Amino acid sequence: MEILLLNEIVIIFGLSIAILFICHRLRVPAIVGFLLTGILAGPHGLGLVKAVHEVEILAEVGVVLLLFTIGIEFSLERLLQIKKSVLMGGSLQVLLTFLATLFIARRFGQAFGEAILIGFLVALSSTAIVLKLLQERAEVDSPHGRITLGILIFQDIIIVPMILVTPLLAGATGNLGESVLLLLAKGIGIILLVFVSAKWIVPRVLYQIARTQSQQLFVLSTVVICLAFAWLTSKAGLSLALGAFLAGLIISESEYSHQAL
Repeated sequence: MEILLLNEIVIIFGLSIAILFICHRLRVPAIVGFLLTGILAGPHGLGLVKAVHEVEILAEVGVVLLLFTIGIEFSLERLLQIKKSVLMGGSLQVLLTFLATLFIARRFGQAFGEAILIGFLVALSSTAIVLKLLQERAEVDSPHGRITLGILIFQDIIIVPMILVTPLLAGATGNLGESVLLLLAKGIGIILLVFVSAKWIVPRVLYQIARTQSQQLFVLSTVVICLAFAWLTSKAGLSLALGAFLAGLIISESEYSHQAL
């Protein structure tokens, strides 16, 4: 029986090997090679990949696991130390980039609503790509790495009100105030859950699992914690990557973080 997705994986991995080898010889970062692979293999390139939706799902899982490992290497205490970077650095970056893009778009004749949408898009970055570059250079815990992480976390949060505002740009009507209050309640609930899980729930659960001395049970439990928090943040309207990063932070607070990683 032919498995279509297996064909796509072989094509993507095979093409990645060739492109990454070239990038290595040219001293270009590996993440650039992966991006080029996606462009060439995708429907807008050579059209080698047909099961685009299935590949996108696998890519989401990869992003979740990447942010989970970065969260484990970080810690909740160090995250609290960069709260100024999250609030001040993140808000300044998003606001200034948004205003500059809005001004340029208006100068090129874009309608006001379209210019706002373009500003939203340009103000955001790819958390997975930026953190992957920092991880490859072992700079996640450096001063500029922490500031970058703070800005990325702010972007993952600010994207939610952007999504709420976007339908209004097209003239749609709705109860925006109720949506904002519901989202705020969900956000507070997730923050409380993270602190309670990091201090009491997860360390005790991992302790009981570690006592069984079953590697399979420990790995399975770790993966479930990762995916569960990614699912929770997704249901709350936030990104999967943010949930996976928070799950990593929670496990980093336990004495079993090294084993989990």
